[in-house]
Amino acid sequence: MMNRRLVSQIKWVRHLLALTVGLGSVAGLLMIGQALLLTHIVGGVFLDNLSRTQVWPALWLLLGTMALRALFGWLSEVVALRAAIRVKEQLRMQLFAHLFRLGPAFVHQEQSGELVNTAFEGIEQLEPYLARYLPQVSLSTLIPLAILVVAFTRDWLSGIIMVVTAPIIVLFMILIGKTAQAAADKQWRAMSILSAHFFDVLRGISTLKLLNRSQFQASVVERVSEDYRKTTMGTLRIAFLSSFVLELMATLGTAMMAVAIGLRLLSGHMTFADGFVVLLLAPEFYAPIRAIGTQYHASVSGVTAAERILDILSIQPFGLQDNPEGKRPDLHRSDRHNQQIEFQDVSFAYEPDRHAVRHLNFSIAPGEKVAIVGATGSGKSTVVHLLLGFLRPSSGCIQVAGVPLEELDIQWWREQVSYVAQTPHLFHGTIADNLRIAKSDASLAELKTACKMASADEFIDRLPEGYDTLVGEMGIGLSGGQIQRLALARAFLKGSRVLVLDEPTANLDVVNERRIEAALDLLLESRTALVIAHRLSTIYRADRILVFDRGAIAGAGRHGELVQNNPHYRELLRAYQGQESQSHPVGPGRDFTTERTKAE
Repeated sequence: MMNRRLVSQIKWVRHLLALTVGLGSVAGLLMIGQALLLTHIVGGVFLDNLSRTQVWPALWLLLGTMALRALFGWLSEVVALRAAIRVKEQLRMQLFAHLFRLGPAFVHQEQSGELVNTAFEGIEQLEPYLARYLPQVSLSTLIPLAILVVAFTRDWLSGIIMVVTAPIIVLFMILIGKTAQAAADKQWRAMSILSAHFFDVLRGISTLKLLNRSQFQASVVERVSEDYRKTTMGTLRIAFLSSFVLELMATLGTAMMAVAIGLRLLSGHMTFADGFVVLLLAPEFYAPIRAIGTQYHASVSGVTAAERILDILSIQPFGLQDNPEGKRPDLHRSDRHNQQIEFQDVSFAYEPDRHAVRHLNFSIAPGEKVAIVGATGSGKSTVVHLLLGFLRPSSGCIQVAGVPLEELDIQWWREQVSYVAQTPHLFHGTIADNLRIAKSDASLAELKTACKMASADEFIDRLPEGYDTLVGEMGIGLSGGQIQRLALARAFLKGSRVLVLDEPTANLDVVNERRIEAALDLLLESRTALVIAHRLSTIYRADRILVFDRGAIAGAGRHGELVQNNPHYRELLRAYQGQESQSHPVGPGRDFTTERTKAE
């Protein structure tokens, strides 16, 4: 079953695999010819008393046959390895492309270390399976059949022994193979657990050190490593046992033929030539069958990895995919009604009967700033993922400029949107490299302009190498405020007309918050914005506020209206005020709610 699934993914190299089998089959036929020539030479010298001169042509022909057999065997290996390399390259590209199509909704629910292990080590382990095992499956049928034909024409009893013993070997191979597959599955799971846990430990090493749990986690890694060692040794034990059984059965089969041939040679019921050629071919008859067992055990980890890879490739994307023929409405035209974003009765469930959002109906007009407030788990992030196309609505429709989002070219739509997360991601590389993610062809002057607008130029200019300063993964070497300002600089550089903000001022000190708020005021000018709000300053800046409660809209309006009419909003506001007073103390008697309500 797995063979068919994998072959369906690698149709474009089947001609190389067929060529591998073809070359291997020719090498097998040359091996039979080599046995026949050797029989002719030995029989001629020892029985017919042929001179050296008389057998020289046959010797040269034997040498040529041996050379050709080696050449075709080598070519078969080369083609098989080339096919395996191409499959690994293409399969890794398919896997990464599919992971990008699946998007954050899938990746965030998986363990990063396990995915990395599958994408790299798992695909590498496919090489023995593709280069040796798959071709050997065909060769283990074609070559023994050809030898069987020769055996029956020379000695029918030896042919019967081959026909009887070969299925017994195959039966033992299948039985041991099932045990080996179970052991390999266990080994792969242990390896995935080790990779995932080690990756998590590396990412959280600061927390572990601060909580004095690093030694404990080191012992956990040691224990998981020991489990992996035990499963690996168990797999090897089964592989060695399989090799022993296959060699024993093949040796017994050859021995049975040797005894039968010897007895009939002594009694004169068989010629030397027939007996000698059958004895030469007997080991070669069992060799492909033994080889398939050996190659299977060498590739069993690749089989398990391939199953995991194919399972990922079979998962349907949660979000919207590229639609090259999709519409591309012009968001700059003057018809303001057709430029708006609309959620029309939108619902989404991550699991059946567990809705993240339910029956959302709201619109965002061009240039309008809409804030979403709500408790944790109320559906705010789900709305953002739906708008960005990372998730597809379970029901309802999202429209942009009057066109359903699923009919748009989603890649084009994401080009129209700038997303600034609460915890932006910086990649290992220079500051310029991280900024050019937003616009790959941006000049240094454009980078400086964007950074100046985001108030990031002042700290970049103080760095030893300026925009060529290397930053570590996740922005190691920079403060939280500096990372956030670089994220805003990306948004300025991209220049999109639509902004999606996940409270970029959260968890920042007063100085950095004020700098980023000033940059945000500039960024929000003349742009449409959807903001997940956690701070009072962000709420006050919004033109309209949507109050979310358990996945539904529990209220909508401006701040003053909601304070008077919406109890959910008042409760959230009191919570926000508590957070603000703890992080940014205000003067005695000052009430944000009262002041803002009066102002409105």
